[in-house]
Amino acid sequence: MDAEYFVEARGISKRFFAVQALQDIHVAVKSGDIHALVGENGAGKSTLGKIISGVIRPDSGQLIVEGRVVHYAAPRDALHDGITTITQEISLLSKQTVLDNVLLGQEYSRAGVLNRNRMIQRFNEVRELTGFDLAPDVKVNTLRMADQKKVEVMQAVARNARLIIMDEPTAMLSDEDTATFLEIVRQLKAMGRTIIYVSHFLKEVLNLADMVTIMRNGEIVRTSPTVDETPDTLITAMLGKSMAQMYPPKQFPPDDAPIALSVTGLRSSVFRGIDLEVRAGEIAGLAGLVGSGRSRLARTLFGAEEITGGKIFVSGEQVHIHSTQDAIKAGIYMLPESRKEQGLLLRQTVRHNITLPHLRDITSLFGIIRGQRELSRIDELVAALNIQPPVPSNKVNTLSGGNQQKTLFGKWLFDQPKLFIVDEPTRGIDVGAKQAIYELIVELAKQGMGILMISSEIEEILGLAHRVLVMRLGEIVAELPGDETLTEDKVMRAAFGTHEAQDVPETEAMER
Repeated sequence: MDAEYFVEARGISKRFFAVQALQDIHVAVKSGDIHALVGENGAGKSTLGKIISGVIRPDSGQLIVEGRVVHYAAPRDALHDGITTITQEISLLSKQTVLDNVLLGQEYSRAGVLNRNRMIQRFNEVRELTGFDLAPDVKVNTLRMADQKKVEVMQAVARNARLIIMDEPTAMLSDEDTATFLEIVRQLKAMGRTIIYVSHFLKEVLNLADMVTIMRNGEIVRTSPTVDETPDTLITAMLGKSMAQMYPPKQFPPDDAPIALSVTGLRSSVFRGIDLEVRAGEIAGLAGLVGSGRSRLARTLFGAEEITGGKIFVSGEQVHIHSTQDAIKAGIYMLPESRKEQGLLLRQTVRHNITLPHLRDITSLFGIIRGQRELSRIDELVAALNIQPPVPSNKVNTLSGGNQQKTLFGKWLFDQPKLFIVDEPTRGIDVGAKQAIYELIVELAKQGMGILMISSEIEEILGLAHRVLVMRLGEIVAELPGDETLTEDKVMRAAFGTHEAQDVPETEAMER
């Protein structure tokens, strides 16, 4: 084998009972490259990563590491060859110190007693290599998520890992922490490490990776340099259809559709006077640049931020919103941008997550939950949303990202909102699950619900919105029809307020 490759899979296949997870996989990862794996849930990405890291064994085929055929029986065998994994879930001892975690399994001792001085010395060596200024005696559970990810990277470096498999490492991170982590990945590459990067975030992959392997149904579609790919070409290869085909046909509400939401002169610490309307059956897209105020406007309408002036009408009636409870009572519901931090109780069941905001509606005068009514509505929602598996007693943290997001939708569709604010409705889910969410949003609009949608994916705005409101510096500066005349260029020109808007990279422009 060519010495330039760190790892190569030749004809790897793996079956789990009746499911063929991998079929005749051939892929080679160059030393020092960031090599991405993309595909829908169930495409085989994680299975391939687990075979390379020794977690599971292939049924057939060869795994070759640095020119040697290897037969890993456990992760420790792969670690011996410098291969380790970082997953989306933090895999640290949260109540132990940074030092304890970084050197976990690599402790120095003398006569059965830990040699702390030698451990501190090794820790400082790793800290110097990575450039991460983390104190050794700080408990991990006191750190921000991005700093906990740094600890995992330091742990990999301390173990002399030369190939790091990263499986959805940014799925749980905020935008700010994601940017920090991506710089860490680039730094690891600069240190000569090889990275296998598994992610649903296609633009992240294209900006970060050198090569990308596209998988579908347990097989390789192709491997190519990322400079030769676009989000659309990746999606077409992953799904067998183009990005444009993922969006249902637009059905515009009638011109005389009743107004679901009317806002006049809305003022807060951010807004000086916002006017907007959303009609029943309309999907109104809210677009803008970093700091334009999109999410803060959504939070203000939902009662999560203080309103200092202006008027809000829901279905023609003026409402006074001082809290989220006031908004819910008025019929304004909001799906937040982060399901894991703001939307769901991950260790609770699908049933409990969906009914939590509605306990008052399903509780008797004596404070007893009317289980028959609750379960009947839960069963309806699970079926309508196609939550898989369709078992309300399953804990949410056992579900895929797409099914977690459907559960979050169910939480706010237990009742029928008059205005549904959806903030980043497809964040962190695979492209197949995205299409299901698009179809759901369109169906809700058909039922007469007013939808105010925020998305950093400008393609989603173009593909779904009947009308686009563009924000800039806390003001709505443009209103664009969502017909065939709507283009990315028009949205970006309005967002920037300049004629050079189209020259600015989209990824920079549309991030929050």
